[in-house]
Amino acid sequence: MDITKQILRLNYAGLPIEWINYQTAVRLYCNNQVTYECGDSSLTIRGGVSRINGLQSKIKINSIIATKNYSKVSYFNYTPPLTNITLFQRDAKTCIYCGDTFNLKNLSRDHIIPLSKGGEDKWMNSVTACKRCNNLKGDRSPEQANMPLLAVPFIPSRIEYLILRGRTILADQMDFLLSHVPKSSLIRKRYK
Repeated sequence: MDITKQILRLNYAGLPIEWINYQTAVRLYCNNQVTYECGDSSLTIRGGVSRINGLQSKIKINSIIATKNYSKVSYFNYTPPLTNITLFQRDAKTCIYCGDTFNLKNLSRDHIIPLSKGGEDKWMNSVTACKRCNNLKGDRSPEQANMPLLAVPFIPSRIEYLILRGRTILADQMDFLLSHVPKSSLIRKRYK
């Protein structure tokens, strides 16, 4: 595991919370906030050399760490923030109108009910569209444009969102995350 990899942070109950970088993980270890570790991967961070004993400090960071949780926010009442990247990931970089897959630069966010017609900029009203289909649909509903949706939008769970947001997810991290996702999840089916 190299220093560019993300560390999966869990709450005390073992539920995934967020991705953190190795610097944040080192801080959590040093402040005795890590309660236990999971996973197969680890990273050793080397620090300075002690002038007293001549030894170099080092800390071993696991790829999955559970930390003390002082937050009173409910774990399950969570709606992830909507960004184009996670929207495009949710929809597998596939245009919901024509069904073709595109690279990121050729995709856009389309609002099923246009914002000008009272639609909201939320997960359930947003889909991935290629720029051509988005322009063709214009300021109309899919029915008005005669462009039916090929898939139904959904709000990703906290864990599905972590999968969508992960840059390079290690095998042990992905196994852990997928073990917490329902078998009916479209995202789980994509990665299994």
